[in-house]
Amino acid sequence: MPSRTIPPAAIAVNRPAASGPVVVSVPHAGRIYPPEILAAARVNRQNLERLEDSWCDLIAAGAADAGATVVHALWARAVADLNRGEGQMAPGEVAMPLRAQFSAPGRKERAGLGVVPTRLADCGPLWKRPIDREGLEWRLESFHRPYHAALANALTAVRHRFGHAILIDLHSMPSIPPGQPGYGARIIVGDRFGETAGDWLVDRAMASSVRLGEVVTRNQPYAGGHIIRTHGRPGEGIHAVQIEIDRSLYLTPDRSPDSARVAWLARWFSELVSDLGQMRPEAEIFPQAAE
Repeated sequence: MPSRTIPPAAIAVNRPAASGPVVVSVPHAGRIYPPEILAAARVNRQNLERLEDSWCDLIAAGAADAGATVVHALWARAVADLNRGEGQMAPGEVAMPLRAQFSAPGRKERAGLGVVPTRLADCGPLWKRPIDREGLEWRLESFHRPYHAALANALTAVRHRFGHAILIDLHSMPSIPPGQPGYGARIIVGDRFGETAGDWLVDRAMASSVRLGEVVTRNQPYAGGHIIRTHGRPGEGIHAVQIEIDRSLYLTPDRSPDSARVAWLARWFSELVSDLGQMRPEAEIFPQAAE
């Protein structure tokens, strides 16, 4: 990485005084590109912006007023992908001394979509040089680890106060092409096939989404990534779902926000947050709440 500057804050946490048990995570809508990142890139900023969940933070704009603690990434996904684990990289995408620690890449990592995004279709490599140890540690220490620490702290705080916590990890997605699993779905609720949340939460989230009049699926084709896998622990009273929203529902063809459609989805999301915040699951689901 080039010489360091003092960059702006990487994340923001909005914890209203009257917060409830819901924590909202918005990890991929950041639009700040630290100077180090732009200097290291071999592509222009417009190509890096293709990694973003463009403007989906606007959908969560009213979540704090609805009682949620909101943890929002301000730095762009190009710095580090907060929905990947620290070990998720392909060996060929990093400098030689790092390759041994990334020995079992999955499909996304092999495609260049690891904890540091390194390639995009029709774009090629994103960086002038492979990711070295210094560059990787800077990204993790400055952005990835603080984000997950903020989520963990927020979830611990609300669980301590209410006896349970609900995490909604909010994302947007491109339209699913014909022939692909989940084709036609405009909203996807993921719980890693029952691993990260109780059915009571998933059923309520899906019912709310269906009321938008759009096709909603569960876990197809996105079952949820590193964030809900890491923080969702139903046995400890922390339930987590990932919600994906088709960008065509709220963006114009040039990827700018359609104000009316954004407002429509923001109202829906605020109502969902408020609804979930008022739920009081049975004591046997959260035995800690009865102690």
